[in-house]
Amino acid sequence: MPATVTRGRGRRTISEINMVPFIDVMLVLLIIFMVTAPLIAPSMIDLPSVGKAARQPDQVIQVVIGKDEALDVKIAERTIRLPLEAVAAAVTQAQAGKPAGTSAVVISADRNVKYENVVKVMDTLQRAGVQRVGLSVQLAK
Repeated sequence: MPATVTRGRGRRTISEINMVPFIDVMLVLLIIFMVTAPLIAPSMIDLPSVGKAARQPDQVIQVVIGKDEALDVKIAERTIRLPLEAVAAAVTQAQAGKPAGTSAVVISADRNVKYENVVKVMDTLQRAGVQRVGLSVQLAK
């Protein structure tokens, strides 16, 4: 309800907004943010570092995910097309009889493949007990 002022003969309404409560609230919020901002510590993320292994793996098994999301497993000089369920069995069979850590699995995927499919392959291999799983990357030129 607008306030009215009587001066002389007529009544006139005041159509101004009272800014004092708004300014009070804004100053209180400013003080709160100024006090709490230094207390918030920036979070640090520990990313894994890339280093060289003490020795190269004796056997490298490569899992290639193609454009059509088909999986090819390259063991030695032989390439086999397998479904996702059979990839882990083929890799563990190829690693059988070798000491732990002497063979590595490298996953390489086409640029247009969804990352979800790459993660599914990694998860399947890790659930099967494969120790060394890595990703193949191609540097941009």
